[in-house]
Amino acid sequence: MRMPLIGPWATDPLWATAYDWLVEHETVGGLIWRLGTDSSLADLYAATAEIGRLPAGSRVLDVPCGGGVALRGLKRGQGIEYVAADISPAMLDRTVAAAVERGVLDQVRPKVEDMQALSFDDDSFDLVVSLTGLHVVPDPVGAVHELARVLRPGGRLTGSALLTDTGLRFEGLRLAGRVAGVLGPSLSTPELLDALGDAGLTRIRAETSGAFVYFSAAKTR
Repeated sequence: MRMPLIGPWATDPLWATAYDWLVEHETVGGLIWRLGTDSSLADLYAATAEIGRLPAGSRVLDVPCGGGVALRGLKRGQGIEYVAADISPAMLDRTVAAAVERGVLDQVRPKVEDMQALSFDDDSFDLVVSLTGLHVVPDPVGAVHELARVLRPGGRLTGSALLTDTGLRFEGLRLAGRVAGVLGPSLSTPELLDALGDAGLTRIRAETSGAFVYFSAAKTR
């Protein structure tokens, strides 16, 4: 049975707006991001770059899309279908606004979705992107299986998450997020790797960047 998403994320919590601002202001935002998480925004930007390398006709799922941070990887006239999915209509509105500003709205299809129970058919997408999303859901393992389910054979999953084993110095950040109701139980790195493997994915990679872990995997069958 699907577990309901954490309350604040069903609307548009202040942290989501702050996150979008930090990411879009590379110099000042990058410094604040580094101070708070000991991670570089360059790692986040690199995770979105894979979108821009997809050929015309490809389908991408970005979930949760938040305010459209991953749109920075989408190129004008690229000719792909970019499904921006989020539990919050307010966040989808901000994604659409970001798509208009970047000149890529013709490729973007917003859709209200819960990443723990996606409505898409099996084997629907060539690339699934899930940046800073797994740590907000009550059932991250279930979410991983859903992301893998909708991925086509030969497709790739890429994402990032605030995991539980990235060091004691970030325990205050994790605790504050749980108290504020914007973080779920999350996973440790071994638990994430196990979940990806159990979901049938291969070529699994994970790299720690401060408080975050960036991961990728492929669906070979």
